[in-house]
Amino acid sequence: MHRNTILWFKNDLRLHDNVNLITALQNSKMVYPVYCFDPRNYQQTEIGLPKTGSFRGRFLLETLKDLRQNLREIGSDLIIRQGLPEKIIPALAKELMATVVYASREASPEEIRIDQAVEEELNHEGISLELNWQSTLLHLDDIPWPIKRLPDTFTHFRKEAERTTKIRKALPRPVEMGAFSGIKVGDIPSLDDLGLAPPPFDERSVLRFNGGETEGLKRLNDYLWKKDLLKTYKETRNGLIGDDYSSKFSAWLSIGALSPRKIYEEIQRYERERLKNTSTYWLFFELLWRDFFRFTAKKYGSLIFELGGIQQKVLETYDNPITFERWKQGETGIPFIDANMRELNCSGFMSNRGRQNVASFLIKDLQVNWTWGASYFESLLVDYDACSNWCNWNYIAGVGNDPREDRYFNIMSQAQRYDPQGEYIRQWIPELSELKGKHAHFPARLKKQRLECANIRLGTDYPEPMVSFDKWMY
Repeated sequence: MHRNTILWFKNDLRLHDNVNLITALQNSKMVYPVYCFDPRNYQQTEIGLPKTGSFRGRFLLETLKDLRQNLREIGSDLIIRQGLPEKIIPALAKELMATVVYASREASPEEIRIDQAVEEELNHEGISLELNWQSTLLHLDDIPWPIKRLPDTFTHFRKEAERTTKIRKALPRPVEMGAFSGIKVGDIPSLDDLGLAPPPFDERSVLRFNGGETEGLKRLNDYLWKKDLLKTYKETRNGLIGDDYSSKFSAWLSIGALSPRKIYEEIQRYERERLKNTSTYWLFFELLWRDFFRFTAKKYGSLIFELGGIQQKVLETYDNPITFERWKQGETGIPFIDANMRELNCSGFMSNRGRQNVASFLIKDLQVNWTWGASYFESLLVDYDACSNWCNWNYIAGVGNDPREDRYFNIMSQAQRYDPQGEYIRQWIPELSELKGKHAHFPARLKKQRLECANIRLGTDYPEPMVSFDKWMY
């Protein structure tokens, strides 16, 4: 039994199903919960983007406020510090006379390096760092391969994992923790303290993503039980407009405010009490995709961030800042692409269908360095998850897990299939409000002989298309 321990929260900002929290309480007389703001997360990337943008920053601060409140309700509190974790955590452990630090085991190389640096400093003080894996539905120790032999295709992974791997039960939320004193807990910083401006809120946004475990559990309950939407998830998941075409659990999952095992257990309960069909399976299927990308990141490390990806292919791409800027701002002249990018810029969110299309367009049509696009998503997405984001971009770029060669999204056919009346395009591009149906899918200015939409006159503020449409013509 340890006298004092530190519970170092990272991307596991919840009380329910928290392995480190339960382990610390079982093995310690006093537990000190801590969160450390690492200044490296608020610097600029190599291409001049904020590593953490305003949407994600706001979501994090709201989540920490909720975590602190939830800890206070069971008798504890959350200690807040700012600085390099490899300096802050060992110094705090020494000050509190802690003999062990509990934290989550990470998958991506940057976080792993920080853990190693923290452990090295702790060892100098005779303090141990205990890391527990808890970010996935399937436990790393339970999958039927050592990580270096993880299959490189999702289908192989899914079939074998489903057949052999038992999912561990979610752990209960503690009802009581010991109160501590004698140390200043510290204030949760503001966005301004982090160098971030308040993000906008656009009424057209699919959902106001409020941070925190409380909000994550509420969304889970609303989606499955109150609105009874799980039964049609597979049919609606590729939607573009509204709160409920998909679960929207990703933001809370990304920060650890919602446990994948909690979601799985609610799916199972839904199947017992209401309905079991392909839609209920499909949400489980998506959780497995998330696991697969996290295990892939664990297997390949820094390769997921490199231009050649995990396959180490040689790609012909261009570092073209002007083209990239037009893509970022939603000014490519391709309405379906521009609408999705404008939604991202105004809300910090984009549908999965949109993400695939804008990524494919940047890579295959504009031939811009795909890592720039992945970095832009990292900066803006409220649900950014390093493993899912970078492995998905690997996948679309053809340097990742996809067994198909030269995967390509035909933007025009995608737009007609998923936005047949142009409703989504008109929502995010008011300049095109007069256009309906397939008319809205073409750029504003076309040669007069091209299709029936050629006679429609639009304002001059909509840009010329950046690429030829010849290959997309119906």
